[in-house]
Amino acid sequence: MSAKSWWSRTDSRLLEAALGLAALLAGVFEVLLPALGVIGLVDPMDAREVETDTATLMPGEVNEAAAGHGATLTGLRKADLVVTDPDLGQRLLLALPQIIGGLFLLLILALLLQLARTLRDGDVFVPRNARRLSIVGLVVLSQAVLAPVLSALTTQMLVGGTPTGDRIPFSATFSGGYVLLGFLVLALGEVFRRGTKLRADVEGLV
Repeated sequence: MSAKSWWSRTDSRLLEAALGLAALLAGVFEVLLPALGVIGLVDPMDAREVETDTATLMPGEVNEAAAGHGATLTGLRKADLVVTDPDLGQRLLLALPQIIGGLFLLLILALLLQLARTLRDGDVFVPRNARRLSIVGLVVLSQAVLAPVLSALTTQMLVGGTPTGDRIPFSATFSGGYVLLGFLVLALGEVFRRGTKLRADVEGLV
């Protein structure tokens, strides 16, 4: 007697639709709109949250020194770096971390969508899904490392050579949660790989 699975084709379709919608929204808001802002077709990004060195200069002094260079700092420690009327290069530097992050997210969603499609047949333990999960895990780890470094590098390029630059140290804050998530996905991919290998060995004995 075979047990009936609680997961139906309708559930698979709904999951695929949700992942497809998420990919569409990520493509529009995380990649397309920032890219259009870079080339000036929509309002560009002109601000970024940064960490400041508050021990040497007060906010009013920072803003007074920076006012002539098109950049203004607002706040202590966690401050907003606002670039007045950014040019093409500045718009690109401001938007680049978000665009790269959006592309990583699109890749993850595309792989998950391909994995979800295998649920229609009721069999997700196939070698290609193990590879997909491994790639997802590597992408999550890469994003966890690349995103803070890219944000710090582009910030330094934005404020380099200005009085503001002396008050914004190179700072990259890494998220332990994303690193843990990446390793968990890699572990899940290894479980899938071993499960498919074990099933193949069992079927070979039958």
